[in-house]
Amino acid sequence: MTTFIWVAVVVVAVVALAAVGYLVLQQQRRGHLRERFGPEYERTVAEHDNRRDAEQELLDRERRHSELDIHPLTDESRDTYANRWTEVQERFVDAPGFAVTEADQLVTAVMAERGYPTEDFGERLSTLSVGHAATLDHYRTAHEISGRAARKEASTEDLRQAMVHYRALFEELLHETSRGR
Repeated sequence: MTTFIWVAVVVVAVVALAAVGYLVLQQQRRGHLRERFGPEYERTVAEHDNRRDAEQELLDRERRHSELDIHPLTDESRDTYANRWTEVQERFVDAPGFAVTEADQLVTAVMAERGYPTEDFGERLSTLSVGHAATLDHYRTAHEISGRAARKEASTEDLRQAMVHYRALFEELLHETSRGR
């Protein structure tokens, strides 16, 4: 009977240690994801039925991102894009809607040259969320305003805000030098 009790105690202890280990790993993973994705973590959790599915999606984003060949711009490309951005901003005075469309295209061009996928807006958001979570809301807002502008539903102030939002991501993409941001 004593042997049975000892076996039961050991089994309970092993199960308890495994459970504690599992919880610690979950908390570490959650902390990593919160740090990496910032506000995008909470947005993704809110969009899913449960936290586990949301965290799995974020882990999948990290995996897909790690498979990409994302690289910094050359100094020459960086200067060319910076000059193009200045031209777009100057055109805003006379043609704000056109300038916002150009800003969107310029951000997409920088993303493409850096190695980001650019085919689909949702995929762009997903990929950018891994290294640019802090400016992702800027991009979402700019894109939303750009869509309203295409339907002639955006004021000049809205278009100005779109430019400000596009610039936040543009600057970050332009000056980023390391892959693991």
